[in-house]
Amino acid sequence: MNRRQLHHHLLGTAATLLAAGGLPGATLAADAFPSKPITVIIASSPGSTTDGLARLFGTVVTRETGQPVIVDSRPGAMGAIAAQAAARANPDGHTLFMATNTTQAANPHLMKRLPYDPVKDFTPVGQLVQGYMLMVVHPSVEAQSVADFVALAKKQPGKLSYGEGSSSARVAVEAFQQQAGVDVVHVPYKANPQAILDLVGGQTQLMIVDYTTSLPQVKAGKLRALGVTNPTRSPLLPQVPTFAEQGLPGFEATHWNALYAPARTPAPVVARLNELLRKAVATPEARAFAENNGMVTRPSAPEELARFQAAETERWGRIIRTAGIQPE
Repeated sequence: MNRRQLHHHLLGTAATLLAAGGLPGATLAADAFPSKPITVIIASSPGSTTDGLARLFGTVVTRETGQPVIVDSRPGAMGAIAAQAAARANPDGHTLFMATNTTQAANPHLMKRLPYDPVKDFTPVGQLVQGYMLMVVHPSVEAQSVADFVALAKKQPGKLSYGEGSSSARVAVEAFQQQAGVDVVHVPYKANPQAILDLVGGQTQLMIVDYTTSLPQVKAGKLRALGVTNPTRSPLLPQVPTFAEQGLPGFEATHWNALYAPARTPAPVVARLNELLRKAVATPEARAFAENNGMVTRPSAPEELARFQAAETERWGRIIRTAGIQPE
């Protein structure tokens, strides 16, 4: 074998070993990981669903590895601040991003100048949960069902309003309007908790929003739940029918959380993180957290998350374009 043949042989062998995680350095990277505290960046405030998931993940990481986990909350700019910080972090697995459908699927269609690339800047680790939503109205609204609200909105086009403080809540109502053929005025807020307070106060009439935000207000009698976006009735509100039961088959409004690492994070480290993620999602605490917040656990492999993100990006883009929402 001459020098050129040997050179190409060694390059081919190295590539094969890297793909299989078989180089000694790659093995050491996985064995030594984590070697210091892990930071999980989130795009929402403390006490949010994403914050709770990040802390559940952190508890398992600390138990399994002995390393503490710091949850770094960076809200604002529809998650772009947090996403950009995570994208610029050292790709060694010690800084992670607990992302949402907003940052990874909706923002490319909602922001003219996105300061990060949801695909190129990140390495998928795995999905954690998928959540469903409630359609809630102020008690003064004369509607006891989704069908009632549709009839009311058709009688008063442009008179009723909805609040939203997230892309999930906005796109959910836009999709509902498209399918039901109604016109409801959009009122934006910085966050869903602010929007729900104005709904409770009667300044707006409608929201389709996550259980974490809406369920306490429903249980307190301050809002009325008309429908759930779950495929079947929710055990949290078994008396409330699904959208499909009320004449809107196929209506889909969901939100999700997934874990990402910066691009170029070594494959063995990503594999270890996915293993830790699966252990976290399998705990009784995580399952209870999901159930109590209208979610289902949905752990996935990195390649499954990449495919899911691509499909979600296409779906959100279709709804946003049809609604005529212009990027800002």
